[in-house]
Amino acid sequence: MLADTDVLVVGAGQAGLAVSHELMRAGVDHVVVDRERAGAAWYVRWNSFCLVTPNHTIRLPGGEYDGDDPGGYLPREQIIVHLRRWAASFGAPIREHAGVDLLRVTDDGFLAQTEAGPVRARRVVACTGAYQRERRPEVIDELAGHVPVVGATSYRSPDSLPDGRILVMGGGQTAGQIAEELLAAGREVVISPGRAPSMPRQVAGRDTVDWLMEAGFFEHTAADLPSPAARLGPNPVVTGRGGGHDLNLRTLAAAGAQLTGRVLGLDGDRLVVADDLGVSVAAGDEGWQAVCTLVVETAERMGLLTPELPELPRASIPVAPAPRLADLAGVVVACGFRPDYRWIDIPGVVDEYGLPLQRDGMSTVVPGLSFVGVPWLRTRKSPLLMGVGEDATLVAERIAA
Repeated sequence: MLADTDVLVVGAGQAGLAVSHELMRAGVDHVVVDRERAGAAWYVRWNSFCLVTPNHTIRLPGGEYDGDDPGGYLPREQIIVHLRRWAASFGAPIREHAGVDLLRVTDDGFLAQTEAGPVRARRVVACTGAYQRERRPEVIDELAGHVPVVGATSYRSPDSLPDGRILVMGGGQTAGQIAEELLAAGREVVISPGRAPSMPRQVAGRDTVDWLMEAGFFEHTAADLPSPAARLGPNPVVTGRGGGHDLNLRTLAAAGAQLTGRVLGLDGDRLVVADDLGVSVAAGDEGWQAVCTLVVETAERMGLLTPELPELPRASIPVAPAPRLADLAGVVVACGFRPDYRWIDIPGVVDEYGLPLQRDGMSTVVPGLSFVGVPWLRTRKSPLLMGVGEDATLVAERIAA
């Protein structure tokens, strides 16, 4: 058995480490457990992955970015190094390879069944991340019977895929970056996108993320969204690769990608696709324009000159015919992620979308259970390196009190 503890923190990513840092500062006994190791969520990203937000937005408590490239975008390996160095700096009590398989309520708190044995705790903070389970449309199982299918967390590099034409399913940040990498490697790529907004990398020589921070974009709450389901919507598509640049369906088409509609199923040896590519392209364009409008409003509010706005490529995008199975060497599925709290054996702890029922991180169903690192826990930035520390501090303070 692992030692009994006052607080069990589940997950040693940025959320769990931020909670640990604040509990250490408050003198609260705790242990952090992770199924793999500290920063494990970043290990499953592809080899060339890098941040899409500038380095200076790494604002973890005691673990702020301290390098010499605040406007750059850390690659995967350096993100992991940063997190592990930060954890070592305050002696985070991490127990690796001790993932929680089941969490139950007991008379005096909680009992967690972990890979390293049971743990009793008076309180639990679930910090298992914003991207827990890959979303796989039903058609994927049908496709997998005919061609190799790789999920976004299993993809590593173009060389890891079979030679030949690759279908990328998805239109968000992950799908866009993987498709761009495949194109740069000389691969033939067909994209079946969803409806994700896009945004310019820079406006008037300044990173658009900085403009959005000034605009209060990342302070939006779930109440600002059109519906509860929108909490699971995609983030604006952009990339930090190669110093950062625009990335959207239009730039991908200009780079040689073939675009088609959403894959619905199979008809013999040919994929059946929806007649909705125009809708997907329009969704990206509308996001771009909305961000540009917000930047202009922000500049006016700050008393700045109206910035010159970047323009999207306006060439029409032809709809590629539905591919034949025989023409595909493989499929990369990057259709987003969904929360997964099935390890919490407590009825009613999440809502119909799989997100915790909580207020400011504290469960409204189970006393003593808290969450950090959840999309829209408090604001848009809650799961991000720029905002998870604020939520962790609030939750830790309430636990300490």
